[in-house]
Amino acid sequence: MVVEKAGSSPSKPVGDRCPQQQEPLGHVKKSKQQVSDGFTVKAMMKNTVVEIEKLDYHYYLPLFFDGLCEMTFPYEFFARQGIHDMLEHGGNKILPVIPQLIIPIKNALSLRNRQVICITLKVLQHLVVSADMVGEALVPYYRQILPVLNIFKNMNVNSGDGIDYSQQKRENVGDLIQETLEAFERCGGETAYINIKYMIPTYQSCIFN
Repeated sequence: MVVEKAGSSPSKPVGDRCPQQQEPLGHVKKSKQQVSDGFTVKAMMKNTVVEIEKLDYHYYLPLFFDGLCEMTFPYEFFARQGIHDMLEHGGNKILPVIPQLIIPIKNALSLRNRQVICITLKVLQHLVVSADMVGEALVPYYRQILPVLNIFKNMNVNSGDGIDYSQQKRENVGDLIQETLEAFERCGGETAYINIKYMIPTYQSCIFN
């Protein structure tokens, strides 16, 4: 028998008690993610997801390609990263923008700067595989793109002045040009090889050899 002390209030039945709810051990409370348009103040907030595929590709993709001419950090990094992100998520939005990309590509290559050429070649390799028909859409523009590549194609050949050790960093211009031309041929359709050969006579097919 339990005797209550005088003046004390009767204890509540177990069912009437309302203890504070506690999270189970090991539980991590997750913050809800919010979706935002790109290049806005909201996009820089914590737990924000930017839907790249919803960007205006006709505006932003040529803008980033214009940035290929940049040689100063962080501008060259932003341009390069923006291009690769948009190509990764663009899908069928990329093909209609190809004509707007040619002048920025030509301008970047025409600088004849080793760093800019290497970055641009890697971008071109990504571009031709980014969506269906993109490689074929580039064929009519080989005359604007390939002349500089023809000049630098044999830069990795040791001419006696020293050995180019940049192969280790995948920054050898000659190797990157060869990779890029092979990507053009593989993705450019039936007329790609003959058009490459016309602009770069020393190029040998990667398909027919």
